[in-house]
Amino acid sequence: MKESWSKHSDTLEKSREYHKRYQIAVSSPLRRKILRLIKEGKSKREIGEILGLDEKQLEYHLKILEWGHCIDRSEGRLEITKEGLVVDYLD
Repeated sequence: MKESWSKHSDTLEKSREYHKRYQIAVSSPLRRKILRLIKEGKSKREIGEILGLDEKQLEYHLKILEWGHCIDRSEGRLEITKEGLVVDYLD
């Protein structure tokens, strides 16, 4: 897991933007499913197959999750962040 949100909250404006992005990222039921699969250690290919998404569709959702501070990409791997673990408490 990567860094916490506190790094992004040094000003009120940054904090608002951070939370806006985060809210958008986790608001989609499909993206929450993606987060759960990443947490389980599934690969990008496996996630696409399980959810019936082509590469372009999956990439769109992964970019939003990354933009929303829920995942990081490291050496071709998907990693859930502390913020992404909110999936444990949703739905």
